[in-house]
Amino acid sequence: MNKNLNPLNWTKKQQIIGGAVAIVLIGGVTTGVVNHANHQAKERKIEALKNKKIKLCKVRDEKARNLEKTNEADSKKLLDIAEKTPTDKSIKLAEDSILKVKNAEVKKEFDNQVVGIKNRVKLENEAKTAVSNYQKDAMNQNKYKTAQQAISKLTSSYSKGLKDSLNEQLATSKKQSDDAIKAQQGKSASDSKAKTADTNKQQSGSTEATNGNSNNANVASNTQITANNDVASGSNSYGGGSQNNYSPGGSNTSQNNANSGSSNQGNSGKNNSNSNSNTNTNTNTNTNTNTGGNGSNTNNNGSNGGNNNNNQPQIRYVGWVSVDGVRRYSQTFNALGEAQSYVDATVNSAEVINLGFEHSIRYGVEPA
Repeated sequence: MNKNLNPLNWTKKQQIIGGAVAIVLIGGVTTGVVNHANHQAKERKIEALKNKKIKLCKVRDEKARNLEKTNEADSKKLLDIAEKTPTDKSIKLAEDSILKVKNAEVKKEFDNQVVGIKNRVKLENEAKTAVSNYQKDAMNQNKYKTAQQAISKLTSSYSKGLKDSLNEQLATSKKQSDDAIKAQQGKSASDSKAKTADTNKQQSGSTEATNGNSNNANVASNTQITANNDVASGSNSYGGGSQNNYSPGGSNTSQNNANSGSSNQGNSGKNNSNSNSNTNTNTNTNTNTNTGGNGSNTNNNGSNGGNNNNNQPQIRYVGWVSVDGVRRYSQTFNALGEAQSYVDATVNSAEVINLGFEHSIRYGVEPA
C-alpha cells in the first residue's frame, strides 16, 4: 500500500484537505439520497391525487346517471298523467320536466309524445263541438255527417271512452230527429187527407146546389114560356081591353123574355100595365111586366149568385223552447201537430235535458 494513500501518514494540511473532500463526498451522497427520497414522495403524492380525482369523477358520473334516470322517470310519469288527463296544466308540467332530460333520443321521444297529446286533444274538442252543433239542429243532415266524421278521427286508446260517449249522444239525437220527422210526416199526411176530404165535401155540396138551381131554372123558364104564349093567345081572344097572364119565376139564372103583341092593336087600354114581383128562398127575383097599350110583355127573372166559398187564411204555428227565459230553439210549421212534435223532440234531446240540470227550461206552441 502506498504510504501516501494512508491517512495516517498525511500531513496536517493533507488531513484538512482530505477531511474537506470527505465531507464534500459525504454531503453529495446524502444530497442524492435525500433528493431521491423527495422524488419518490412527490410521485406518491401525484399518484394519490390522480386516484382521488378518478374516484371523484366516477362518483360524479354515477350521480349524473342517477339524476338522468330520475328525470326520465319523472317525465314519463307526468306524460302518463297528461295522457289520461290532458289539461293545460298537466301538459305544461310534462313539457317542463322534459327540459331536464339530457339524453337526446329519449328527449325526442318524449317531445313527440307531447305533440301527440296536443293533437288528440284538438280532435276530441272538434268532435265534442260537432256533436253539440248537431244536437242543437238535429234536423240538419249535414251537421250529422260532420259529427260522424269528427268522431271517426278519435283513434287513440285514450279517447275510447269519450268516443263511445259521443257516439251514444249522436245516436240518441238522431233517433229523436227521426221520430220527430216521422211524426211530422204522419201529421202532414193526416192533415192533407182531412183537407182533401173537406174539399171534396165542399165540391160535392156545390155541385148539388148547382144542379138543383139549374133544374129550378129550367122549370121556371118553361113556365115563363107558357105564360108568354098564353098572353099572346089571350090578346087575340078579346075584341076590346086586354088580358094578362103571369107565372111566378123560380130560376137562379137571369132570363129576359119579350113578346111583342102586335095582335093587341085593337085593345082599348093603351097604358094599362101589370107587374108581379116574386122572390124565392134563394133570393131570386122574378119581375113580369105587361103593357097593354103597346102590346108588349116583358119577363125578367132574377139570378142567384149561388154559394160563395171564401178561402180562409192558413194559420202557421211556432214551436219554441227557451233557456232561462231566452228562446234558444224555435221553428215555424204549417200544422199545430208538427210544431208540437218539434217541441217534444227538442225538449227530450240530450242537450236540453243536460241544460235542465242548471237552467230553467220552458216550451210551448203558439200561432205564428
